[in-house]
Amino acid sequence: MESCAALLRRYQLLYYPKDGSVEMFDMKNQRTFLRRTKFDELHPEDLFVGNRVNIFSRQLNLTGYGDQYTANKLGSKKERTLAMIKPDAVTKVGNIIQMIYDANLIVTKAKMTKLTWKQAADFYMEHQSKSFFNNLVQFVSSGPVVAMELMGNEAVTTWRKVLGPTDSGVAQKDAANSLRGQFGTDGTKNAGHGSDSLASAARELEFFFPSTTGHGPSNTAKYSDCTCSIIKPHAISEALTGKILKSIIENGFEISALQMFNMDRVNAEEFLEVYKGVVAEYTNMVDELCSGPCMALEIHATDAPRTFREFCGPADPEIARHLRPATLRALYGKNKVQNAIHCTDLPEDGILEVSSSKYHSNVMQGPHSHVLYSVSF
Repeated sequence: MESCAALLRRYQLLYYPKDGSVEMFDMKNQRTFLRRTKFDELHPEDLFVGNRVNIFSRQLNLTGYGDQYTANKLGSKKERTLAMIKPDAVTKVGNIIQMIYDANLIVTKAKMTKLTWKQAADFYMEHQSKSFFNNLVQFVSSGPVVAMELMGNEAVTTWRKVLGPTDSGVAQKDAANSLRGQFGTDGTKNAGHGSDSLASAARELEFFFPSTTGHGPSNTAKYSDCTCSIIKPHAISEALTGKILKSIIENGFEISALQMFNMDRVNAEEFLEVYKGVVAEYTNMVDELCSGPCMALEIHATDAPRTFREFCGPADPEIARHLRPATLRALYGKNKVQNAIHCTDLPEDGILEVSSSKYHSNVMQGPHSHVLYSVSF
């Protein structure tokens, strides 16, 4: 961010829910930047502090509420909490993310990682004196976990309700449809973790997704026998992430790494450069990729680039629905640009794209705009 500080601009974004129109005001120059214009791609649920939205190809970081009315209307019950899928339930990541969306929560950050014994011990430091501490740390560091930041109304209690009772045996009797009721085994191997208070949530989110230096525990990318896949922003905003991940796993593919990130335009152009001058939709593909959060996946399988590309299906979802109706794009795509998922087209690019998407998730380049926003009802 420092390297492009000169390009930071502050705007006030006004959103009108009655007709879905937006207006932008340049704070520095004290003048209208965008007259009130209908913009169907922005939705009330996109408006929360910390989100990044794309208004007519301009990326905006939402940094605060424009007035007290908007803060009261949108922010009063909004909370962030940490959700962690434990090693015993990582293969159920698709089901679990679907449960999160069904509970009216959204995933704003996500990362698959493997904790060392020390990292797991640091994370569970408050339980150090408890008899179950060693078993818990041993289990949580025994395989990959998926850490997520969840956002929504009363997110802390909502997520803990989705999880169900700590003891999976109790959950199976008293809350059979809860996450632990469906996927847990006992009190330690209980599928998931949730912060127990806002203070715990702040500490635990900082552990996995530090706001200052570093990137927290590293991701689990293997860089061998793999291909890269990106769940596109439109699919994430339409709450299709869980369904897509579930389909991938049920069709025999291993998700060996997963990370949610925002891609800037310059990075999206570089990532999709192979399509420049080749497909007419190149510019629109770039617009889509940097229009909101993406989820990068490393897919691990024998001959992964070829077999996974076949599973994604033809680039045009309409063609896919006619010729290969069981493919991902047939099931979840809308058009050639918003076709739910990007996959590596060339076998030799599989490892390169996995490395590239990891790089893009750690680096922010190009112009950004910081925005205070107001909602007029």
